[in-house]
Amino acid sequence: MNRYGFVRLTCASLRTAVANPTANAAEIVRVLKSVPDSDIVVFPELCITGYTCADLFGQSALLEAGMQALGRVAEATAGRAQLVIVGAPIPVGNSLFNCAVAIDDGAILGIVPKQFLPNYKEFYEARWFSPAIGKEPAEIALNGRCVPFGIDLLFEARVRDQGPAGKFLLGIEICEDLWVPIPPSAFQAMAGATILANLSASNETIGKSRYRTELVAGQSGRCVAAYAMAGSGPTESTTDVVFGGHCLIAENGVLLAESPRVGDGEPIRRDSYTITRDVDVDRLRTDRRVMTSFDDSLSSLRPFRRIAFAVSPTMEGLQRAVPGTPFVPAEGPELHRRCAEIFGIQCAGLTKRIEQLPTRTPLNLGISGGLDSTLALLVAVTTCDMLGLDRHLVHGLTMPGFGTTQRTRTNALDLMHHLGVSSETIDISALAFEAFREMGHSPFGIDIRGLDLESFRAALARVPAESRCDLTFENVQARLRTFLLMSKGFVVGTGDLSELALGWSTYNGDHMSMYNPNCSIPKTLVKFLVRYVALHQFPDGPVRQTLLSIVATTISPELLPASLAGEIEQSTEATLGPYEIHDFILYHAVRLGYSPAKILFLSQFATFTQAYPRELIERTMRTFYGRFFRQQFKRSCVPDGPKVGTVSLSPRGDWRMPSDADPAEWLRWDGK
Repeated sequence: MNRYGFVRLTCASLRTAVANPTANAAEIVRVLKSVPDSDIVVFPELCITGYTCADLFGQSALLEAGMQALGRVAEATAGRAQLVIVGAPIPVGNSLFNCAVAIDDGAILGIVPKQFLPNYKEFYEARWFSPAIGKEPAEIALNGRCVPFGIDLLFEARVRDQGPAGKFLLGIEICEDLWVPIPPSAFQAMAGATILANLSASNETIGKSRYRTELVAGQSGRCVAAYAMAGSGPTESTTDVVFGGHCLIAENGVLLAESPRVGDGEPIRRDSYTITRDVDVDRLRTDRRVMTSFDDSLSSLRPFRRIAFAVSPTMEGLQRAVPGTPFVPAEGPELHRRCAEIFGIQCAGLTKRIEQLPTRTPLNLGISGGLDSTLALLVAVTTCDMLGLDRHLVHGLTMPGFGTTQRTRTNALDLMHHLGVSSETIDISALAFEAFREMGHSPFGIDIRGLDLESFRAALARVPAESRCDLTFENVQARLRTFLLMSKGFVVGTGDLSELALGWSTYNGDHMSMYNPNCSIPKTLVKFLVRYVALHQFPDGPVRQTLLSIVATTISPELLPASLAGEIEQSTEATLGPYEIHDFILYHAVRLGYSPAKILFLSQFATFTQAYPRELIERTMRTFYGRFFRQQFKRSCVPDGPKVGTVSLSPRGDWRMPSDADPAEWLRWDGK
């Protein structure tokens, strides 16, 4: 375990010698040597003897050999801060139980018996085993020691010098326990277990692996927990069934790792193999605190006993995928469905708002030739098509100013033309110039008294790039654009989630509209969606070419003068830092509640689209937190808009924050 709450979890599928506990114990010990840095190692059901021993479970020779094998496995764990969970048949009085045996540092800590025995179709467990019902002895004698026994055991990890953050609870169930309507793991999770282990011997039949995977992922989501299943493999007896060796690790509804298995199309693995992932118990605790309904069923909870074990306080590296663009759908079969969902939610929100407007109300959008207005335009056009409305109801205004380049202006005009919407152009330069004159403002120190517009443009061109900093100059243009748009009527907003988080908008300028379908779409996702639409919804032609040109354009509000060559001089990412880093921070800070130090740690392992120097990530993080806190007042009064993903900053929905909060604690990370 490390200081950020990651626990290293391994599931093993074992090469099994059926009815030979000595050989199986030796193989377990061999596997353990290959995963010395795992905090928890889970083996399959009845792996000490083999699951398929059948009537041999009634033989004293097998049971006695199993006890001796457990002793050898325990001896092999001496001196190791690692919890090992193996499956074994355990005789108790006149009964035999199918059990999970938890071992740590040379000793058996506790034994959890299986509660639900499958005794249908190919399964016949009730012939040999008794189901645990909670009335079993609380302790049993095993290999000369008194060992806790029962369905009420939880195992509590304690990490030295880490306080409450260095603790977590683990619950154990066995195979069929998961397949019943209310699995034991549900009660274990309500009692505080954030990691759930399942020792399984689930045979393979057509389609069963998919259902098994859904069960594991679903239970991890319902329990807001990590769930690890270790499955018996094809070296179990195949008299009537074949076992696939399916191992799974999931966390809060997301599958983190899946092993090879029989029937996956790959060569069958007959040797032992493992899968390992680092699960985030710190995140799980945060999710449970936020999900206030999680504890609502505690009144029906049975009492549990806690048994302590130790894990290492240090952990090298991170065995876990860390997407550098967590908002962007991953490539694969789900990609098209995810993109369709995003557009569907955006369009459904705008559709409802349109239905409440007077018939044939124009939808006005400011089209800049940039990413955000392009996405909003695509949503508006798609919505009109869905409602059977003429696309000419979508009215695009392009409003070039002092920073507008020919490229963005051309892209804006071409896109509106090719999409068949109505459009017009209003150059705001003259209006802005008169506003400066009436305000008595001298943009960039230029005295505009006695100058005409063209002379002013010439003076702007002579302003050095390093001196082009004038918020009034920018804000006047932004507010003029909003004034013109709103004077036309109903305005569809274009600002995205990343800009909302950073307050990168002019208050009552591009900050405001009547409805904003982009409000929970972060910049990295906006860029992805525009490219996706270009490549998948339009054949090779002018619309695709224009969209791809927009994707390749430097992100800029174009409020500062362009360069002498007519190129964009004002790069948003040069000022704020890369949006990819900002969105990475936004997701982990708002969705997961991570500390800045933990986000910085994760950034070392993130699959960004390019390598970023540590210094740039730290500088961008300071920018993010400084602006996120200072700019809350803008988020307190934003237009309606649909929540699309798991992160939203709507003051009416997901995010309520005082505008006067102090970011000092968030800016005080060690930076190491």
